[in-house]
Amino acid sequence: MGFFSALLGNAGAVNQETLLKEYGKLLAEGEEIALGFKLIRDTFIFTSKRLIVIEVRGVTGNKVEYLSISYKSISRFSVETAGTFELDAELKIWVSGEVEPSIRKNFNKSVNVYEVQKILALHVLR
Repeated sequence: MGFFSALLGNAGAVNQETLLKEYGKLLAEGEEIALGFKLIRDTFIFTSKRLIVIEVRGVTGNKVEYLSISYKSISRFSVETAGTFELDAELKIWVSGEVEPSIRKNFNKSVNVYEVQKILALHVLR
C-alpha cells in the first residue's frame, strides 16, 4: 500500500536521521527536527522553530523550493482523520491573512495524525 499511497499523493513518515542527513543544512543553530513526511517528490518537516516545506519542481527535479513558515505566522490549522473507507487523512494550514488554506497535505493511514496535530498545537499555541 505504501507505493500506491505515494502515487495518490499521500505522505508517509520519514525518520529523523534520514531527514537530518538530507536537510540538516537547512536548520538554524539549535533547531531540531520533530517530525517529517515525504510525498513522491516533496517533503515537509516540523522543526522546533518552524515548518519547512520542500517542493521539487520541474521534470528533472533539479529545481527545489524551500518554503519556511514560522509557527507564529500560522493562524489556524485542521487535521481530518481518515474514515473507514478512505485512504488518507488531511492536514490544512492557514498562514495569517489567507482566506483559503496555504498548505494542504494528505497522509496515508500509517501516519498518526494526532501526533501531527500535537506538534502543531505545541508550537502554534505558544
